[in-house]
Amino acid sequence: MSDIKKDYSLVITIVEKGNAEEVIEYSKMGGAEGGTIIPGRGLGANDTSKILGMLIEPEKEVVLILIPKEKASSVLTAITEGMNLEKPGRGISFVLDVPFVTGIFEDE
Repeated sequence: MSDIKKDYSLVITIVEKGNAEEVIEYSKMGGAEGGTIIPGRGLGANDTSKILGMLIEPEKEVVLILIPKEKASSVLTAITEGMNLEKPGRGISFVLDVPFVTGIFEDE
């Protein structure tokens, strides 16, 4: 039980396919060390269209960044500013509290 860490945050960012690596770079500028990219698919009311009778759904990428809680604000700010998330259609980013985590080994 000694490897359980406390007080982490998970920054989740959803962007159009092809933009996830840029999210990771901006997160590093905010103090993160890296992240995980997961492919996704948009299913919002305005995210689908038809071309030649076929339903087209935009492809997304989900970026997961697990960081110590004290870095969450700076990482979120760096992503928001770098990716222009204030503008409609650019993506979304949010933070969830992670009270306990295991598998993280800090340099000593």
